[in-house]
Amino acid sequence: MNSNKRVAHTISGFILLGFPGPRQGQILLFVLFSVIYILTLMGNGSIICAVHWDQRLHTPMYILLANFSFLEIWYVTSTVPNMLANFLSDTKVISFSGCFLQFYFFFSLGSTECFFLAVMAFDRYLAICRPLHYPIIMTRRFCNNLVVSCWVLGFLWFLVPITIISQMTFCGSGIIDHFLCDPGPILALTCTRDPVIELTSSSLSSLLLFIPFLFIMGSYALVLRAVLRVPSASGRRKAFSTCGSHLAVVSLFYGSVMVMYVSPTSDHEARTQKIVTLFYSVVTPLFNPVIYSLRNKDMKYAMKKLLKIQN
Repeated sequence: MNSNKRVAHTISGFILLGFPGPRQGQILLFVLFSVIYILTLMGNGSIICAVHWDQRLHTPMYILLANFSFLEIWYVTSTVPNMLANFLSDTKVISFSGCFLQFYFFFSLGSTECFFLAVMAFDRYLAICRPLHYPIIMTRRFCNNLVVSCWVLGFLWFLVPITIISQMTFCGSGIIDHFLCDPGPILALTCTRDPVIELTSSSLSSLLLFIPFLFIMGSYALVLRAVLRVPSASGRRKAFSTCGSHLAVVSLFYGSVMVMYVSPTSDHEARTQKIVTLFYSVVTPLFNPVIYSLRNKDMKYAMKKLLKIQN
């Protein structure tokens, strides 16, 4: 026991293995993810600029979309810059405080994204199922309150368990076989496994995923019922087109996240965990602006207008 305590006090940081391989492979991955990161920033930044500059897009639907894109920029920034530095690093060390800051921001931003997707589904429900009441309910003030609520809830959701985990003692080599500080690998390094903390972390993750997801599915079930009652085919197509983009983003995000966090992450193989985490933390934020801009006529027009201004 004494030796464990001694080792725990000497750990001042962790080693993020990332994607081990030869030096040439690390440089290739650095270039690849640098391009993905830049494209993600440009794509989501373009949506923010388009909504800001085009007066026609100053509606709750696009205000929520612009805030969602702003969130995606910070979400991908919480992991990718450190991952890029790791590719070029020989030691691959991340400080103790740096690891838990990344842990907190990555999960808080991911939680905020879950709430945003639910709010965006609620907005579509009101617009299609309650069109006459929509301008009265979804006012600019109410929309801003929803945005603020998403951010506050997201950053409070995992605050207590992350704080408790950061106060635990860690033994052994301090090696995390991942490209980010994830709860499963971190909890595996604690001197004494705490089933209560692991169950709490898994339960909070499950609640965070299932409550908004069930809300989204319920909203779109009501939307589908309302759309099928629309007499004209063109009206049905227009209604489906406004929801299709959001449903595609929900499917990409929830489909990958649920694989990881419904059960404790330590139960997954490291390789599978890295690939799935990479998909929802890096690839999905890249696809989102493409999905929204290609499937929405107003957004396509605004994007073309934005590109002409820049040229």
